[in-house]
Amino acid sequence: MSIVAIAEEPVRLAGRIPVRNLWLLLLYASDLGRYVGQFTGMVEESPNLPSLIGRLLAFAVERRLRRNLSRGYMRKEAILSRIRGRIDIRKTYARDLLSVGRVAVRFDDHTIDTPRNRFVRAALDAVAGRVSDADLSHRCRRLAGDLGRLGVPGVRPSRAAMSADRLGRNDAEDLLMITLARIVFDLVLPLENEGDHALVQLDRDEMIIWKLFEKAIGNFYAVELGAASGWRVQQGRRFQWQYKDASSGIDMVLPNMQTDIILENPSAGRRIVIDTKFTSIFSSTAYRDTVLKSGYLYQMYAYLRSQENIGDPLCDNAEGILLHPAIDVDVDEYITIQGHRIRFLTVNLARQSSEILALLRAVPALN
Repeated sequence: MSIVAIAEEPVRLAGRIPVRNLWLLLLYASDLGRYVGQFTGMVEESPNLPSLIGRLLAFAVERRLRRNLSRGYMRKEAILSRIRGRIDIRKTYARDLLSVGRVAVRFDDHTIDTPRNRFVRAALDAVAGRVSDADLSHRCRRLAGDLGRLGVPGVRPSRAAMSADRLGRNDAEDLLMITLARIVFDLVLPLENEGDHALVQLDRDEMIIWKLFEKAIGNFYAVELGAASGWRVQQGRRFQWQYKDASSGIDMVLPNMQTDIILENPSAGRRIVIDTKFTSIFSSTAYRDTVLKSGYLYQMYAYLRSQENIGDPLCDNAEGILLHPAIDVDVDEYITIQGHRIRFLTVNLARQSSEILALLRAVPALN
């Protein structure tokens, strides 16, 4: 028997997904599920993703400016005529500062010049150059200028500085603003200067949607299936190959088995392995115009059968779902192979957001 090799091409979705559904994916991908159903007016008015993010970022910054930006502490050193903070004894005596009535000190200054505020200003400048709406671009540049006049520099902080500036319990007001700023750099303005060739616009937008879809599905279930539901959600879990005999170098070359999402309900005796794919669910061969992609079926088959008989009862009848995004295509087929139910499912991103959420919520309920 010969196996027909199929070249995997991403689904062409850019420009065909309603902005409201891009926003839905974005909310869950960015851990902002609490904002589902909000900002409907801005979502409907936005022609594309950069415009939507620019509008929302401007809104979030304006709201923070009305309520005063958060402040932080910055370590400073100075030579003063009075004591503030701690005295730098070595510098004070080395420069003979006492003879002129001065002292070297180190102190923490309460300032608006924090990594998160610099990050937001840099995001405003960046998105202003990405949106096509002249009024929105001007609004973002004006807000960046407002931050500058308050004392926030225009230099984007390093990753290390942002990591050190952690959001605490009292920083909920900053969450939306900071997350939108991250989206500007991670999704709306991906780095195109790495490598020899810049991404074309279509490919770049496809990559954005791919990232959103993959992460949004996992985070959706993490949010929706709380502890009270009886379900546990795992993302990015690795399965181990169950082998007894192997060459000394096999571990260096053996492919990993890393799943996207696993849903488990021990009391119900169910485990669902979900693998998200960003290609069409169908392909074609020389004999059939429409056929499920064999490589994905083999992959899920390996995930499920390789974990049998290892002492975990959930493994022995685990289910699998191959989940694909689609436009105007609704597929829901399944087959049970050697005790494992494998489902082939599409998420039609052209449908109403409520229908998409209803489909995803129904997945764990189906046997």
